[in-house]
Amino acid sequence: MDRKESINITGMSCAACAARIEKGLNKLEGVRQAAVNFAMEKATVEYDDSLVVLEKINETVRKLGYEVLEKETLNNNKVELKITGMSCAACSAKIERRLGKLEGIASAAVNLATEKAAIEFDPDQVKVSDIINIIGNLGYKAERVEDLTQDREKALREKEVRKLKRELITSAVLSSPLILAMLLSMIKIDVAFLHNEYFQLVIATPVQFIIGLRFYKNAYHALRAKSANMDVLIAMGTSAAYFFSIYNAFFVPAQPGVMMKELYFEAGAVIITLILLGKYFEAVAKGKTSEAIKKLMGLQAKTARIILDGVEKDIPVEEVETGYVVVVRPGEKIPVDGRIVEGNSSIDESMLTGESLPVEKKAGDMVIGATINKFGTFKFEATKIGKDTALSQIIKLVEEAQGSKAPIQKIADKVSGIFVPVVIAIALVTFLVWYLIAGDFTGAIVSAVSVLVIACPCALGLATPTAIMVGTGKGAENGILIKGGEHLERAYKLNSIVLDKTGTITKGKPEVTDVIPVNGLDAAELLKLAAISEKNSEHPLGAAIYEKGKSDFESIPDPEEFEAIPGRGVRAVAGGREIFIGTRKLLGEKGIDIYSLEDIIAGLEDEGKTAMLMAVEGKAEAVLAVADTLKENSEEAIQQLIKMGIEVYMITGDNKRTAAAIAKKVGIKNVLAEVLPEHKAEEVEKLKKQGRIVAMVGDGINDAPALATADIGMAIGTGTDVAIEAADITLMNGDLRTIPTAIKLSKRTMNKIKQNLFWAFIYNIIGIPFAALGLLSPVIAGGAMAFSSVSVVTNSLSLKRFRAKK
Repeated sequence: MDRKESINITGMSCAACAARIEKGLNKLEGVRQAAVNFAMEKATVEYDDSLVVLEKINETVRKLGYEVLEKETLNNNKVELKITGMSCAACSAKIERRLGKLEGIASAAVNLATEKAAIEFDPDQVKVSDIINIIGNLGYKAERVEDLTQDREKALREKEVRKLKRELITSAVLSSPLILAMLLSMIKIDVAFLHNEYFQLVIATPVQFIIGLRFYKNAYHALRAKSANMDVLIAMGTSAAYFFSIYNAFFVPAQPGVMMKELYFEAGAVIITLILLGKYFEAVAKGKTSEAIKKLMGLQAKTARIILDGVEKDIPVEEVETGYVVVVRPGEKIPVDGRIVEGNSSIDESMLTGESLPVEKKAGDMVIGATINKFGTFKFEATKIGKDTALSQIIKLVEEAQGSKAPIQKIADKVSGIFVPVVIAIALVTFLVWYLIAGDFTGAIVSAVSVLVIACPCALGLATPTAIMVGTGKGAENGILIKGGEHLERAYKLNSIVLDKTGTITKGKPEVTDVIPVNGLDAAELLKLAAISEKNSEHPLGAAIYEKGKSDFESIPDPEEFEAIPGRGVRAVAGGREIFIGTRKLLGEKGIDIYSLEDIIAGLEDEGKTAMLMAVEGKAEAVLAVADTLKENSEEAIQQLIKMGIEVYMITGDNKRTAAAIAKKVGIKNVLAEVLPEHKAEEVEKLKKQGRIVAMVGDGINDAPALATADIGMAIGTGTDVAIEAADITLMNGDLRTIPTAIKLSKRTMNKIKQNLFWAFIYNIIGIPFAALGLLSPVIAGGAMAFSSVSVVTNSLSLKRFRAKK
C-alpha cells in the first residue's frame, strides 16, 4: 500500500545536504519519491509500506549523518525570550550557535530586529532557567516574553532609547573640541589648549572608556565565548587609535616647526559618537517596525460590563471568565469572544475582516472581542478569554511571523558568522603591508583602524528581519495574516492558483435567482406560495426559497399541510391550493405536463443554476432557479491574477456543466470538476509535479489536506482557529482581491530584502579596499558604518507606504 510521510530533519547546513538525503532515500527499494526541503527542514517521502517501513527510512537519514525528529519529540515546549545587549548579527548568530549545541534544544531562532529568541526545547532535558543562564553567560540579558507586559516592554525600549540619547549627547559634547582641533590643524591655525595633548587625553578618555564601556564589555563576552562581533571590531579599532595617540603624544619627541603631534584621539571619540548616533536612530526606527502589533494590541477593550447576581458591574477585561454574561451598549467595544444570548445589533468587524459595512447579529450569533457595537444593546456569554480570543491569536500569529526567518536570511547569517574574523585578518594584513612594505607605521595603524571600523556587520543582520517585520505587519493591517517569513518569501514566486468554488469564488449560500411564471400567475404571488410551501423544509434549496420570501414579504404564514418527498421535493397546501415544488420526476409522477418547460430548464442549467419546478392545483406554473451566487469581487480578483501571469484553476465537486458555467462568468479556463474533497490534494500534487509553484485557496476546514499539500495554503474566511492552523496565509475577509494583494506585498518585501542585502554587501565590498588602501579616514569610516544600519532600517520602513489596491 502506498503511503506518504513527512519527516522532520535536523543537522542540514546547506542545499547540498538536502540533495544528499534525497539521493540516499530515492535509492531505497520501495521509495517512490523523496523530496527534501532544506528551508523547512522536512522530507516528504512517498513509499510502498509492503517493501519498506518508516523506521528504515529514518535509519537511512541517520546513517547519512542527520537527525530525525520523531513525532513525539515534535511536541516540545516553546518559549519566547526577550534578549537585550545584542549589537549586531554576529551576536544573534553566536546565541543561536551556543543554544544549538545545548542538549534538548530542538531549534533556536534569534531575531536581532525584534530582540527576541524563539526556542523549541525538551523540558525533560533542559529548563528555561538554564537557557536564560546560558544567554546571560554570553553577556546578554534574557527574560520570558510572557513575563513582560506590553507596558513594561515599551518602557524597556524607551529606557534604552533614553540611555542612548544621554550617552550620545555627552559623547558629542566631549568630542566637539577634538573635531575642532583637527579642523583647525588642517587649515594651519594653532589654538594652544585645543592642540595640547593633555587636554585631548582628558576629554577623549571618558568617551573611550566610560561611554565606550558597552563595546568593551560586549567584546569581552564575545571573545570569552570564542566568538567575535561588531563590538570586537569597534573596541579594537578605537583602542588602536587611542593608544597610538598616547604613544605619539608622550613617547615620540616633537619635531621642530610642527604645530601639532600626530594625534588620533578625535578618531576614537568620533567613531564612538557616530556609532552611538547610528544606534540611537536604529533603536527609534526598530520601534516603528513593530507598530502593527501595537495597533492590534491597542484595539483591545480595557473593561467589561458583566452581570453578577443580577447587578451590572464594570471589571478589567483580564478578570472576565468563560460563562460570564457581558452587556454591550451602542458604540462600545466588545471585550472578549462570545455568543449573543439576548438582543441584536450591527457590529463593525473591520478590524478583523477589513470590511467597512457593519454585520447584523442576533441571538445565537458569535461576536469577536475588539469589534465595535454600532447600534443595539445586547448580552452575550463569554466563550473565549485572554490568549484564546481571536484578536490574541492574531497578535500571536503576527508576532511569530515577525520573529521568523525567511530562507534568504540564511545567506546573511552565514556571512555574518565568519565576517568578523575575516575582517580582523584583513586589518592585520593591511597593517603588515603598510608597515613592512611601505614603512609607514602611522599609515599602517590608521588604515587598519579604518578597516576594522567600516566592516561592521550590523546592516547584514538587520536587512532581512526588519523587512519581514514591516511586511507581515502591513499584511495584518490589510487582513492578510502571514504565518512566517518563508511563506512571505515564497508567495511572489507563485505561478498557479487553485481556487475552491464554494465559499471562495461563490458566497457558499444558495440564493433564489429567478422566478419564471409560465401559466399566467404573478411572480410575486408564486414566490409567496413557494415560500409558504418551503417554510418547514430542511433542504438547502427549500431554505433558500423561504429566505427569499421572508426578505421580500413582511411575514410568511405556515402551510396548512406539508409533506417532504425525499429526493424529489415537497407537497404543501397554502391558501386552500395544493402545491408541488421539486424535480421533473416529481411533477411527472403527478401527471403534470412539463414538456414546454424543457428549454427554460436547459437555459438555467447552462448558467450553472439549479432549476426547480412548481405546480399549483395540478398545473405547471413556474420554474424557480436557485444558485450559489458569485462574490461581488471574484471576477475582478481573478482577472488581476491572470494579468499578473498566474494560471488560475477552479476546483469543485459540482458537475462539469455547472462548473463550466461558473468558471465562464469569472474568466477561468482551467476547471477541475467532480472532485471529491478527499481528492483535492491529489489534484494539487499533480500540478506541483508539472513543476508549478501552487497556491491552494479554500475555507481552511474542508480543504485542509489540499491547503497542506500546496506550496502556499491560503484560507479564506473569518480567521477561525481551524482556518489559521490549516493555512500558511489567512485572508481574514472573503474578498478574493486580497490574494493579488498578498502576492504584491510578498514581491515588494522581497525586493526590499534584496536591496538591503545588496547595499549591506556592496558597502563592505567597496569600503574595505578603500580603507585598506588608506583612502578612508577612521572618522569617515565610522560615520559610514553607523548610517549603513540606519539606511537599511529606513529602506524597510518604506514598505509602510504599501497600499492595497481595491
